[in-house]
Amino acid sequence: MANNINLSVFKKFFSSNTSGGVLLFLCVIISLIIANTSFSTNFNEFLQVKLGFENETVQLKYSIKGWIDDGLMAIFFLLVGLEIKRELVEGELSSPKNAILPILAAMGGAIVPAIIYALFNHDQPSHHGWGIPMATDIAFALAIISMLDKRVPPSLKIFLAALAIVDDLLAILVIAIFYSTELHYTYLLYAAAILAVLVAFNRFGVKSVWAYVIPGLFIWYFIHHSGIHATIAGVLVAMTLPTTPDEKESTLEKLEHALANPVNFIIIPLFALVNTNITIHNEMVQGLTTPLGLGIILGLFFGKTIGIYVTTWICVKTKLANLPDMAGWKHMIGVGMLGGIGFTMSIFISMLSFKDPLFIEEAKFAVLIGSLISGACGYTYLSIIGKKQKFEGH
Repeated sequence: MANNINLSVFKKFFSSNTSGGVLLFLCVIISLIIANTSFSTNFNEFLQVKLGFENETVQLKYSIKGWIDDGLMAIFFLLVGLEIKRELVEGELSSPKNAILPILAAMGGAIVPAIIYALFNHDQPSHHGWGIPMATDIAFALAIISMLDKRVPPSLKIFLAALAIVDDLLAILVIAIFYSTELHYTYLLYAAAILAVLVAFNRFGVKSVWAYVIPGLFIWYFIHHSGIHATIAGVLVAMTLPTTPDEKESTLEKLEHALANPVNFIIIPLFALVNTNITIHNEMVQGLTTPLGLGIILGLFFGKTIGIYVTTWICVKTKLANLPDMAGWKHMIGVGMLGGIGFTMSIFISMLSFKDPLFIEEAKFAVLIGSLISGACGYTYLSIIGKKQKFEGH
């Protein structure tokens, strides 16, 4: 009987909307504890252990941290790409009328934080990190708004999800265009040729998931060696998978369903465990008041809130779009705050932005603080204004 109870609790946790965010938060705490105790050295040495295979032709031997950052995160980006394509074909982004508000709000919520960062870091060695405060963490943001339950209208969660998906697409484009190293065009041509084959598979109605996944591994390898960050391969492969707007489960949806739990409960928590491994010291705390730290924290909290709110206001006042159903202007301020939870993607861009380890550590810590402030303020604010009325449909 006890086993059945434990199993039902386990299943309930993993089917909960907030469980991914809870696990992610726990991994952040564990990682910070490890980094600031005597286990730190051993943990870092473990992360540098190399695994894989290499010879004169094939180079597939990387550190454990490298496999997580470049390998497992490509699967995360694959899932993000699948979500983007599904939304474009059959979701909130499929209708121009529904799509225009989250698309433009995401753009405003990306541009304003980048401008704030750039203003603080003009002519500074840290100027290259302007992409860091642009991103919204889907898992954390949706986990927090789900915890609000009936205190926010159901349409607000849909709006935030669509906004975060567009936000991720913008971050992916920024990584591909601005954070790539020297390009090796031969490898890019190999990747493009295989991608063309996958597009042909789609056109000719090939529906086997493996027909896309196996060639996708080769695309990842060639892009990894091309100078463009390997995670972009996940998005490119995702865009080739076939899907339809009807209720029948498509190839894309099969893969999306298969990846959802491994990504949410293994890959993103592992990424957090490895990359929030920050040893906090005086210089880092002081770094919160440097142009780099202030640019990230103020960019995430104020930049996201202002960018999302003002863009939404312009869209509604010019009659380009309407506010989400049953949502008011006060709700949009709260959504803007939750948009400032950058975490996963912001930390990822931090590692691509700088070569100086101190800058990377300071940026990660600032992302952590900025995301914590945004999440706490967004939850508290929406909770307070939501006490006056309850919304059904959750």
